[in-house]
Amino acid sequence: MDLKNLKLSDDAFFAERKEVLTQWPTGKDVDLDEAVAYQKSIPAEKRFGNKLYNAQAQGLTLTQPRAGVAMYQEHTKLLNYLETEGEADLLPSTIDSYTRLNRYQEAEVGIEKSKESGRSMLNGFPAVNYGVHICRMVTSALKNPVQVRHGTPDARLLTEIVVAGGFTSYEGGGISYNIPYSKAHTLEKTISHWQYADRLIGLYEEAGVSINREPFGPLTGTLVPPCISNAVAVLESLLAATQGVKDITVGYGQCGNLIQDVAAIRSLREMTRTYLDRFGFHDVRITTVFHQWMGGFPQDEPRAFGVIAWGAATAVLAKAAKVIVKTPHEAMGVPTMEANAAGLKATKQVTSMLRDQSMVEFPEVVAESDIINQEVECILKKTEELGKGDWARGAVAAFAAGVIDVPFAPSRCNHGKAMPARDNQGAVRLLEAANLPLSGELKAFHRQKLEERARTEKRPISFQMIVDDIYAISKGCLVGRPTGVV
Repeated sequence: MDLKNLKLSDDAFFAERKEVLTQWPTGKDVDLDEAVAYQKSIPAEKRFGNKLYNAQAQGLTLTQPRAGVAMYQEHTKLLNYLETEGEADLLPSTIDSYTRLNRYQEAEVGIEKSKESGRSMLNGFPAVNYGVHICRMVTSALKNPVQVRHGTPDARLLTEIVVAGGFTSYEGGGISYNIPYSKAHTLEKTISHWQYADRLIGLYEEAGVSINREPFGPLTGTLVPPCISNAVAVLESLLAATQGVKDITVGYGQCGNLIQDVAAIRSLREMTRTYLDRFGFHDVRITTVFHQWMGGFPQDEPRAFGVIAWGAATAVLAKAAKVIVKTPHEAMGVPTMEANAAGLKATKQVTSMLRDQSMVEFPEVVAESDIINQEVECILKKTEELGKGDWARGAVAAFAAGVIDVPFAPSRCNHGKAMPARDNQGAVRLLEAANLPLSGELKAFHRQKLEERARTEKRPISFQMIVDDIYAISKGCLVGRPTGVV
């Protein structure tokens, strides 16, 4: 495959589109001109990007849950409940796992079994099977903007249907919906598939309709050092902007140390703007999203609310435009809609109380942000060099060389040799940098931070620290200390 970071030509895009729209019968109902007209009929207050951008300008942090069930009537009821009882500012439609894998026939079986049993037999909303008309029934029944969230390596048909179906925001990317989610998909394939999705969004943009795009920031969500997730977010922003996307929300998953997390969002905002401007994408609008803790949760509900509130506080103190909210049932499986609403209301209470406060310019935050900026610059500079100036080729080469290496990712494209651990204050550092192209000074900084922890705990720096840290929050603390160490 001759992958290049070039805007797809109309000839290439529409030739590919003929094949994409035949993947499932609902594809025949997508008419681009009619879909543009429908999108233009959606009120401005229901446009996802507008609401996000206005919130960011006002220093507000909006709330958004995750949610999706098989039956569209129940899905609409669920989202209605979350925006009324849960007071959600923005709404999701999480797509089911069969659809994510393009297994539409099995999704169809799941819909039928859901009808028979009276309960959802899928772990999300099967948008491709339902098609444009039912997607419009869902999105038009709600007061707030709705985003599609999924995890699909090949999301071309899904993109066609949901954007025509009235969704005004769309999550994912060729890196962030491959490396953390898939074992066997090649980056060449997934980046190419997402070039198609982003070129489609670019065509809507050129027709006067702006669709918000959000690369998936947390990646594996397990002790991912900010420099790695931020570098991927910048990369995916550049790839999307090349195809004509003009509204991008870059994200980050909470690690737990307040200073580092606020600094990570600060750095993400700054580096994304710097790189987009450097390559001529001055007209691309940037907002940020903070994901509450993605790792193991306490099973006890009051303790789970503590984790949720900590994520809410961090998001608003970092001035993220929105926060993705967890539920007090995270450790127990699929949450009830009541539990989902409870997590939202707890988050809304904290973000409202702290709305006039910010830590973005605290000296400690600025210092940590500068370190993250240096690390991201090292990674992206080497990625650009490996791609000989082409970011798509550079991304593939960077993963092949371990220049970008996501901890605990299943993908065969990922080296899996970079190992994180928390320092003495709970910030995520690199226990093993492997092939990450950091300077000697930056590597020494990480080592020094971990040596401080080792002295406190009276044990050597080792893999056991990583294991202890992974389970720490579910056990009631941030740093995985040995028994007896306070």
